[in-house]
Amino acid sequence: MTEKDADLSALMAVGLGSGKDRHRGLLFGCDSGAFGCAGADGVREGTFTVRDRTDTDQGRSGGRTPVRDKVVTTAHGRHGELIYGAMKFSLGGSLKLAFRPWVEGLENIPAEGPAILASNHLSFSDSFFLPAVLDRKVTFIAKAEYFTTPGVKGKLTAAFFKGVGQLPVDRSGARGAGEAAIKAGIEVIEGGGLFGIYPEGTRSPDGRLYRGKPGGLARVALATGAPVIPVAMIDTEKIQPPGKVVPKLMRPGIRIGKPLDFTRYQGMEGDRFILRSVTDEVMYEIMKLSGQEYVDIYATAAKRQIADAEKAAKEAVKAEIAAREESGA
Repeated sequence: MTEKDADLSALMAVGLGSGKDRHRGLLFGCDSGAFGCAGADGVREGTFTVRDRTDTDQGRSGGRTPVRDKVVTTAHGRHGELIYGAMKFSLGGSLKLAFRPWVEGLENIPAEGPAILASNHLSFSDSFFLPAVLDRKVTFIAKAEYFTTPGVKGKLTAAFFKGVGQLPVDRSGARGAGEAAIKAGIEVIEGGGLFGIYPEGTRSPDGRLYRGKPGGLARVALATGAPVIPVAMIDTEKIQPPGKVVPKLMRPGIRIGKPLDFTRYQGMEGDRFILRSVTDEVMYEIMKLSGQEYVDIYATAAKRQIADAEKAAKEAVKAEIAAREESGA
């Protein structure tokens, strides 16, 4: 499976995350109560309170960001409900029946209101299993290309992603992409939703836990005051290792930790040392939940090292073969 296919399949999975009976991992039903079902805008119907930044943020005043409570009222769309229901029926039941994922700590997911879910990343299937066991919708960001591809297929793809409430982010240019992702995360949180993020930035190349990137996770947390909930995916990389087409039927696991409160750093998202400290604290909690070995480098750097080592090994084999052929001649 290519990275593009993996991204697409993972993003399709997020529609699994809403339901009636909260915190029980049920995959069907739609709550018609105060908060209703998640709609096409990815936000539940109802009224709730979130932390709102004022105009005197750190970027303009140099001081600590004052915050105020903001009451947000939202409505859900019928189109979004139909998509969620269809995905629950087609994918949710199959996942539960075939793989029987075990879950610990569902009580740590709030029944309503905003939160950031920060998870390790072992496999493309992480984005299937995590939303599948939650009764609330988890919103991830999607590449802008999914919304702008021309042709009939492109229009259908764009309609699907819009329908499930995914947020398009233009990833052209590293800094621009990062800022867009942060803005998207803040919008989800200010709308009272659950924002899912993988702090490592990419899948682990060898099952170990790598250093978290301080940009997205910490900045969204400090800008909004939303709690960060550490999540550990267990054994998902064993279901479909690289190169394997048919997935292995086994029980993956998910451990959900207690919410982390970083409001003591509210408004300090411009301080890189604070961003690093917040990210490291979250990664430490993920490490405790997952039991993974921690490696203090970025996963992207580890992938480059692995690729360079494999390339060097292949070149060494070629050189050895050439030398043998030359000596035999």
